[in-house]
Amino acid sequence: MQEHHELWFTELLNNYFAGPAKAVLNLFGIHAHNPDRPWANFVAMEILVALIIVVLFGILRSKLSVERPGKLQHIFELIYTFLHGQTQDIIGHDGPKYLTWAGTLFIFILFANLIGIIPTFESPTMFPPVPAGAAMATFLYYNILGFAHQGAIGYFKHFWGPVWWLGFLMFPIEIISHLARPLSLTIRLYANMLAGEKITLVFLGLTYLLVPAVFMGFHIFVSLVQAYIFTVLTLIYIGGAVSHEEH
Repeated sequence: MQEHHELWFTELLNNYFAGPAKAVLNLFGIHAHNPDRPWANFVAMEILVALIIVVLFGILRSKLSVERPGKLQHIFELIYTFLHGQTQDIIGHDGPKYLTWAGTLFIFILFANLIGIIPTFESPTMFPPVPAGAAMATFLYYNILGFAHQGAIGYFKHFWGPVWWLGFLMFPIEIISHLARPLSLTIRLYANMLAGEKITLVFLGLTYLLVPAVFMGFHIFVSLVQAYIFTVLTLIYIGGAVSHEEH
């Protein structure tokens, strides 16, 4: 779904906060397509998702209870337990140290995917800059961890491979493979969310009865799966970066 109109939340930002947006864009030398309306839909939706998450966790924190946990607490405890188990299964004993990053990615991508099923909103993840931003942040994160845990020499040994005389062949292949990871993460999330949105809109245009509800359920399923896949791949990359040769 190409961006061709302003959502009401984007219009609100452009009407009242165009100045700060132009100042930030000018700071980085970026020229907006329409300088008088610098806020794009996907940026506005990202901000809205962040606000929703902050408010939701504020409400959750105020209602935390050991004796009488509410439904919201049960949901996030389930998410925490699941992701905690995934970090241990994929990375190992030290996996939970990286749960903060993995959990942040999962919650943000999940909410960004799901917001598209709300009328008058769009999923920001169906616009390439949003998945690309998450992918580049993940790429930088796990490489920084690799250098921090093993040093430059130890980390580059991973790229050389286990057989020293094959290193001249393996090293460029591994470098290209790692550089392709952000592109792979971006295309996977963007393409699946865009396809899900297209399917939902097509069937909404054909009928307003049972069929759209089925495909909205499909959209929810795709949103969950894509958030999970992105997070699991991130954990795999982290595990590869921080693991030592003897492991």
